[in-house]
Amino acid sequence: MPWSNQGGGGGGRKGGPWGQGPSGGGPSQQPDLEELLKRSQDRLKQVIPGGAGVPGSFLFLVAAVVAAVVAFYAFTFRVNPDELGVVMRFGSIDRQEGPGIHFRYPYPIEEVRLPKVTTQNIIEVGMRTAAGARGGIRDVPEESLMLTGDENIVDVDFVVFWRIKDAQQYLFNIQNPDATVKEVAESAMREVVGLSNIAPILTEARQKTEQAVQKLMQDVLDSYRSGIRVDQIQMQKVDPPSQVIDAFRDVQAARADKERLQNEAYSYANKIVPEARGDAERILQAAKGYQQESVAEAVGQTARFLKVYDEYKKAPEVTRKRLYLETMERVLSGADKIILDGKGGGPGVIPFLQIDPQNKAKVGPN
Repeated sequence: MPWSNQGGGGGGRKGGPWGQGPSGGGPSQQPDLEELLKRSQDRLKQVIPGGAGVPGSFLFLVAAVVAAVVAFYAFTFRVNPDELGVVMRFGSIDRQEGPGIHFRYPYPIEEVRLPKVTTQNIIEVGMRTAAGARGGIRDVPEESLMLTGDENIVDVDFVVFWRIKDAQQYLFNIQNPDATVKEVAESAMREVVGLSNIAPILTEARQKTEQAVQKLMQDVLDSYRSGIRVDQIQMQKVDPPSQVIDAFRDVQAARADKERLQNEAYSYANKIVPEARGDAERILQAAKGYQQESVAEAVGQTARFLKVYDEYKKAPEVTRKRLYLETMERVLSGADKIILDGKGGGPGVIPFLQIDPQNKAKVGPN
């Protein structure tokens, strides 16, 4: 029957005809009737030693008080601030009550379950944190060792933070919430890690991995209609297995050196290639300038020759003489000159005064 509390997240608890019945989470709120009667009898003996000669009206008053206390606990229940009261009538959900004291019919007509809807629950996967001031962290290899997409083994410890978002689904759709969340979390992490390479998981892809695991977990739990919301996934440790961690670190150091050298080579190439391109462009521009200069000079010389030729055809003798004089002027302008006079009967060498402006100070025979 529903009040036997065989399914859902509250756990089983026995209850009498005047009790509250099962109320998931926390101790029973229904006092024992025999204990109340015993306490009342003891107090009565303290007031009247021996318990003899008690008036009937006083006994009736005591019985009325006891009945009122029993009725109060039998027909009411209290919901704490972090709880939500789910009231079932004959096993069917009738209503939900917020924090405070509320009325109900006694068990087995109505029973109340009190899931803690505002408490954030924590589940550890791959590790266990010991309680106490000196407690440490114990690794659980059967949960933490996972295979990556590039066929490497990685040791992953992580924590799941979750809370109840729908009390009815939480109580009646899953039997063991903690075990369900833990198994879904481990399965989701293995799937995400199995689709990734080991290097990104160990370095820059940790946040992306956490987000992917959280989304996958939420999708699976929603498909179960579990009434659970996953708040956060925190990866505590992501390392290679302890047996090969030294070798793996050496490999990682070699990869880091490789990337550093590649970056240095790229930096040098980015520096030298633009300089080489600049030099090449400068040489090309100089060559083009020389080409244009040579062509222009050749064109000018050709035009000059053609003009001279035209003048030569008009007066060949005069033109030949002028060309001869101009040629001799160019040839003799830079040569030393010696004048020989054979008419005077002397040595024939006449001193010659240089009239070149650059050689004004140089005077003497040549």
